[in-house]
Amino acid sequence: MSAAVAEGRAARRRPLIYLLAGEPSGDNLGGRIMRALKGRAAVPLDFAGVGGEQMTAEGLSSLFPLSELSIMGMAEVLPHVPRMYRLIWRLARDIRARRPDVVLTIDNSAFNFGVANRARGHGSPLVHLNAPKVWAYRPGRVWRVARYYDHLLCLLPFEPPYFHRVGMPASFIGHPVVESGADRGDGPGFRLRHAVAADALLLCVLPGSRGGEVRRLLPVFADTMRLVAPRVPKFRLVLPTVAFLEAEIRAAVAGWQPAPIVVTGTAERFDAFAASDLALAASGTVSLELNLARVPMVITYRISEASAVIVRRLKRVRHITIANLVLGDRAVIPELIQEDCTPDRLADALLGLIADPHAREEQVRQGSEAMRLLGAGGPPPSLRAADILLDIAGIPRNVAAGAA
Repeated sequence: MSAAVAEGRAARRRPLIYLLAGEPSGDNLGGRIMRALKGRAAVPLDFAGVGGEQMTAEGLSSLFPLSELSIMGMAEVLPHVPRMYRLIWRLARDIRARRPDVVLTIDNSAFNFGVANRARGHGSPLVHLNAPKVWAYRPGRVWRVARYYDHLLCLLPFEPPYFHRVGMPASFIGHPVVESGADRGDGPGFRLRHAVAADALLLCVLPGSRGGEVRRLLPVFADTMRLVAPRVPKFRLVLPTVAFLEAEIRAAVAGWQPAPIVVTGTAERFDAFAASDLALAASGTVSLELNLARVPMVITYRISEASAVIVRRLKRVRHITIANLVLGDRAVIPELIQEDCTPDRLADALLGLIADPHAREEQVRQGSEAMRLLGAGGPPPSLRAADILLDIAGIPRNVAAGAA
């Protein structure tokens, strides 16, 4: 550490933790880590960086809105490159000026690696949370991460060895979904509030949390429901979504039969999971929430064909659902991706699970084992991350708080 950096930190009344979330899921995790940091540190902390509602609630004043970074897909990024570079330089300059005790970037490696590259070498340790999927595609990124960062926090148990091989410190902290509360919903209460009979089959429909993916998947899901509904007695649908998409989704599903129960908010979402017999979901973290809630599912996804061409050339694993990967890259959870994301195939997969209770039970059993491997039942990932960050920053821990 240079004398200038040391002098600048000594002049501050409190240690400064700089956090940069790349998307809404990163904001949720960042908020939990901030809460854990405040509980684990022996001294008061200050926070700076970029985050959303959760991080703001924990005391972060965001340099600019998190929505500025929400871009989906490889091909979709290209028109926004000039704006992204302006934001990268703005953040790098801010980090250099503030000289935080540690910098944590979360998710969105395409953006955050650019910030780290321009901020490194100025005395602040750089930590990234959520390792790039070098086991799935572009393994050469291992060297890039090792060049930019001082430590890597991994969400999957098989990830650290990829980075240890090049001499980079990397720690498995567990997947944040294990502390999300997805397993604590009130299913009977949900059915009572929304007049869903106890013997009705409730299908949870989850088309994603980004506008682009929702618009791609909802028409396919609509046609799928037209095939499934006539073959399932007492069939009901619930569609949890995010607040900013609620109006658009309500308009899109207005003609569906049966009419979906559209809900927003984390509590209603988790209650809906607890009430559901089965789910049809876009690939993503939601699959782990469903695993935790013990809901059998069919996973699907569809991106632009331009992005799909790139992904096919780079992909090195057979599956994309995290539970399938953790359990040895096996098809424990059905996946219907891209050209397989059709109403006929989705309907067949759903009807097959509906007709086979043993298949549903086995999927739930193996999903629970995947969650154990991802840290369920152990120390919360946010606490593990907080302890590592405090140690890297040299900030004393509150002894009474213990260790993760």
